[in-house]
Amino acid sequence: MRHLVIDSFGFTDLADHAGPGDDTVFVAVRSSRAAGWYGPLAEPVARAVRDLAPVLVGADATDHEGIQDCLARSAPHSRTGSWAVGALDCAIWDLHARAEGCPAAGLLTDEPLQHRITAYSSWLTRDLANPATAVLVSEVSAQGWAFTKWGLRNHPGGASGEALADVLHAAATLEPVAVDAVGTWPPVLAAEFAAAADPTALVWLEDPAPTHDPRAYQNLRTLPLAVGERLTLTDDAPTVLAGIRPAALTLDVVGCGGLTAARRILARTTTPVFPHGRSLQPALHLAAARPDRVLAVEYRQQWEPGRQTLYAHRVDPDRGHLTLPTVPGLGAAPRSTSC
Repeated sequence: MRHLVIDSFGFTDLADHAGPGDDTVFVAVRSSRAAGWYGPLAEPVARAVRDLAPVLVGADATDHEGIQDCLARSAPHSRTGSWAVGALDCAIWDLHARAEGCPAAGLLTDEPLQHRITAYSSWLTRDLANPATAVLVSEVSAQGWAFTKWGLRNHPGGASGEALADVLHAAATLEPVAVDAVGTWPPVLAAEFAAAADPTALVWLEDPAPTHDPRAYQNLRTLPLAVGERLTLTDDAPTVLAGIRPAALTLDVVGCGGLTAARRILARTTTPVFPHGRSLQPALHLAAARPDRVLAVEYRQQWEPGRQTLYAHRVDPDRGHLTLPTVPGLGAAPRSTSC
């Protein structure tokens, strides 16, 4: 298909259908033949998208590489700017796939698609250091997920690294678990944990440090690590990964700049990919097109069920798996499309 010209854009806000604090804004990118959607977006990202979207008018929606470069030049060099580029990029993939009458994954590969996607369950509001979480770990693990992920944060005046290692070992009695420190661990705590933790109890330790500075990971390299959720268009992913040497790349498909940016990252790296669950819809299409690289997608238990109520076609887990939407596009259209 050629010359799928973008002629307008618009927005719809589903705040009336969402809970307090939820992301609710969807962006539409239109041509004379179809409309593409992406959302829901947080309000700061939505504002950046409103500022950026006019540069798309007149562009060919099938020229994903050219549009990506144009958006990257025009967007603020910030995390919000990278999210804005990613949201528009995904809306354009949705537009292109809708015009072609196929899932977006079908435009990402010439190989057969993986329609049943392996998922892992995360529940970061439940911290392993909380005794009440122990029962939940076994309950969720029994539901068929590839594995489970839980919070393991450092709190002011909190436990030592050795104590956090004991918490991990108590939780991983049946199978290894992934833990996410959410960038809260100081170097001393990380060193204590690395010295005490059994690596076989971990699927991975995610984002212990608040930055991608490889020096923050020197004391943790005996453990399987995961990083990438905070990668943006301004980061050089291969350099970040070479410095940290993680076992898993947990990139956010929208936050890194969209499907086009994610496809570029996969072409330049070999680290197994486990996409961040905040951008589940495009993550499913990336996984369906590249099952050789994307081994499982994250399903965020505390947020995703509510988020799915905003879509026209929701995706729900089935025995630890998610099904690629069969509708044309990304499956990211809102339940109401009034702009």
